[in-house]
Amino acid sequence: MPSYLLRVQLDDRPGSLGSLAVALGSVGADILSLDVVERTSGYAIDDLVVDLPPGAMPDMLITAAETLKGVRVDSIRPHTGLLEAHRELELIDHIAAAENTPAMLQVLVNEAPRVLRVGWCTVAELSESGLRRVVGSPAAPETQAESAPWLPIERATTLDGSGDWVPQVWRDMDTTLAAAPLGDPNTAVILGRPGGPDFRPSEVARLGYLAGIVATILR
Repeated sequence: MPSYLLRVQLDDRPGSLGSLAVALGSVGADILSLDVVERTSGYAIDDLVVDLPPGAMPDMLITAAETLKGVRVDSIRPHTGLLEAHRELELIDHIAAAENTPAMLQVLVNEAPRVLRVGWCTVAELSESGLRRVVGSPAAPETQAESAPWLPIERATTLDGSGDWVPQVWRDMDTTLAAAPLGDPNTAVILGRPGGPDFRPSEVARLGYLAGIVATILR
């Protein structure tokens, strides 16, 4: 069965999630896992991993969800593997077990996309000789940014994906971006999410916390 990661915004009230589950079930969807991304006054952002029967179109999920009042689908994309509990802790464990700094950084970029639900991850460093990609995940784009006017960076933040410094191929794929300092304002871990959705404040905060812990391990 094909699996999809569905990000929905729904009214934060009793029964809303149950109604959504019934609506998705009506088109044959099987909810495998649920993760609360953000909860604010009046609404919640949730990530659901769902299975669809063979031959069923993912558009059916959007239609079914949005028949409900107060529900909006932010994004839907193919998903491989279940969402796992304690993802950040497992990642930190794996980094700490690596042999040396290069290996630790490779573990970080390889596993961060699964943990933070993005398409790719890189670590970049700005020095007197310019911007250098230190390491990248397997799905990181071959085309690299030649400059980073947002460096040095003091805290985790979203980046303007339409900026002049962003390679055209990244822009063509409507890539949303976020970054955080990695132990040094001139070194950053960068997340890319081709096709969106936008990074929520809670996701940026998680990136900041994770980068801070990893920086401590690297030291």
